[in-house]
This record gives sequence, structure tokens and C-alpha cells, in this order.
Amino acid sequence: MATSSRDLRNRAFGQHRDPTVVDRYGIWLSARRIKAVVGSFRGARVADIGCGYYATFATSMLDQVESMVLVDLALDDTLKSRPNVRAIEGRLPEALETLDGETLDVIVCNSVLEHLWEPGRTLQEFSRLLAPGGSALINVPSWRGKRFLEFSAFRLGLSPADEMQDHKQYYDPRDLWPLIVRAGFRPRDIHCARHKFGLNTFASARKPLDTAHDADLPSDRA
Repeated sequence: MATSSRDLRNRAFGQHRDPTVVDRYGIWLSARRIKAVVGSFRGARVADIGCGYYATFATSMLDQVESMVLVDLALDDTLKSRPNVRAIEGRLPEALETLDGETLDVIVCNSVLEHLWEPGRTLQEFSRLLAPGGSALINVPSWRGKRFLEFSAFRLGLSPADEMQDHKQYYDPRDLWPLIVRAGFRPRDIHCARHKFGLNTFASARKPLDTAHDADLPSDRA
């Protein structure tokens, strides 16, 4: 898909500037929530989609995971030499199409979907890539968060203005949940709720171990 003239994001997060205090606090809160949901990453096959130039969250777990897929517009060269890392530079969702299906146990996607024109296509790739029993963990800014982010960026200068200018969408649970369902996840396997004092929406979507029995489930329709 060709890049739109309105796509202002042409570099990875952290590539040309250090994270601000606001950035670091938000990253810490997200990492805390992700680790609480997953529990242990030991022996897992993990992908961090939109991981940032230095992949700070992912690199903190490299000694635990079996393998790590890192995806962003650009990645630091030192990441590419790590023995259990596969580094992919490119735009979503096309960058994911080189990966084999059902090969990941955990997909982390933090503050990424709001930058995409077609987030549903990327979520469909998550459904394809997850192994049975695997989970996608998705964090996005909410409509309440929009006001905070824009005030921080445009008035206080505490957040990167170009990041905010590249946002295409904000997501409350009622916005994100149907996208995840349309991507192929079952409603019973999705948990979607407000996060970070309501400034973000966090969702976990699990791929079932076996869907063969679903055809026998009673229908809610009369």
C-alpha cells in the first residue's frame, strides 16, 4: 500500500530523540500491564509490533523468551545481531506478511494502531500469526487520552507533536472491541477495558486452542 501524503510518521519511536518524562511513564505503565496479563514470558515466542527503534520493552525480556520478532520502520543495528531476534523493518501490515502463520505465542502492540489507516488488516495478521492458545495484547490511546496527549504535545511540549499529528483514530473499548472481532477473534476470548486512568484502552485477545466445537455452541439468535 502506498504511503499517504498525510502519513507524517516516517521513523521509529525513539530513533532521533530521547523519550520524554511523559513517554517513559506511559511506557512503564503499559509494560506493567502487559507483564501482569502474560505472567511469564519464559520460553515464549514473542513479537513486539511497533517496538520502537531501540525496542526497550522487548530487549528487557530477551533472556527469557525463546524468540523475539521486532517490527518497526527502523531498528537499531545492535538488535539485528541478537541470536534469538528476527528484525523486520517496514510498514504495517505488509511487514508481517513475511512471517509464517501460527508461530507466535504472544504479540505486543503498544501505541501503534492509532497510526494506521487500516488497523483491521494488521489485527487480521495478528489472528493469523498467533498459535492456538496465544494472545495479542493491544494498547491504544482513548478519546479522553486525545485531549491529554494534544495538550501535552501542542501546549506544554512534553510529548512529540509529530506523533500526535500522525494519529488517525482514538479508541474507547466500544471502538476497539468490534475491530478485534472482525479480525477473527471470538468475543468470549477478548477482554477490552480502559487503562491508564482512562487515557488508554487495553485489550487482550486470545486465539482458542480448538475452534471445532464452536459450531455446536447454542446461538443467541431466535
